[in-house]
Amino acid sequence: MTPLLEVRDLRVAFPTGRGTIRPVDGVSFTLERGRTLAVVGESGSGKSLTSLALLRLVPPPGVIEPGSVVRLGDQVLTDLDERAMRAVRGGRIGMVFQDPMTSLNPVFTAGDQIAEAVRAHRKVTAREARDRALALLEEVGMPAPARRLDEYPHQLSGGMRQRVMIAIALAAEPELLIADEPTTALDVTVQAQILELLDALRAKRGMAVLLITHDLGVVAGRADHVAVMYAGQIVESAPTDQLFAAPAHPYTQGLFASIPKLEGERARLTPIPGVVPPPDAWPAGCRFAPRCSFRLEQCAEPPALLDAGPGQLARCWLHAGQPA
Repeated sequence: MTPLLEVRDLRVAFPTGRGTIRPVDGVSFTLERGRTLAVVGESGSGKSLTSLALLRLVPPPGVIEPGSVVRLGDQVLTDLDERAMRAVRGGRIGMVFQDPMTSLNPVFTAGDQIAEAVRAHRKVTAREARDRALALLEEVGMPAPARRLDEYPHQLSGGMRQRVMIAIALAAEPELLIADEPTTALDVTVQAQILELLDALRAKRGMAVLLITHDLGVVAGRADHVAVMYAGQIVESAPTDQLFAAPAHPYTQGLFASIPKLEGERARLTPIPGVVPPPDAWPAGCRFAPRCSFRLEQCAEPPALLDAGPGQLARCWLHAGQPA
């Protein structure tokens, strides 16, 4: 199957007084139409910056380095000029950010903001845009949608604001929806509702979904494939069922071990020692080696993505063999 989205050797660089740092360093993956890819990792691993790079929204002074390729269908996004890229943002690609209160304009109603997104990509009248905004609110399951059209973000609950963000992202019928931590700061029940909504919209519209999250619980049952990021690189990639059954990289194993488990009357938690190093202090070899209990002599050299099972790749010398 020809992928809708192909990312190859994506690198994002920031010049600093101590040299150039690359918070995203050689990321590659593909995503087919109608499928969901989850990108998982701790804070600081490069997940959100990767999603911004796909939209060419890297904050200055950061740049996408030459040789990086982002292809969406028949368009190479890394080759487009800014005018053409503006048509892609919100048009072919919709984006749902993690904090709707900082993404929504507090002085405009929900209906005005959705209608603005509609008119940015469709030649419609103000009345038609408002009707479309109402239809989108109904599609995303907004309670009393006709009333919410004229309410401001501060009058809406967290879950309602996120539904408005999803409606804005869907305004131009995108082929790809990027959801960056879409359930952050929401109640558990509301989290489940938002995730179920995204899954239902993907199935109904046939679009692809790129789900950015640090929560493995979000991934289970929601994604077809998982890419695990650490220190700016993808360290493991596998079908979701395979990853949950047999995680191959020590970092992925550590993430699963960090999930609290109830034993008797106490919850057992096994954290990964240490923290994700900053981009200006990455180890020369395997970037996870300082935190890894399986360190080998070879870890002084950076490993490639190696074959670790059916459809599974791991950036770890424990799976030394033919690079995939």
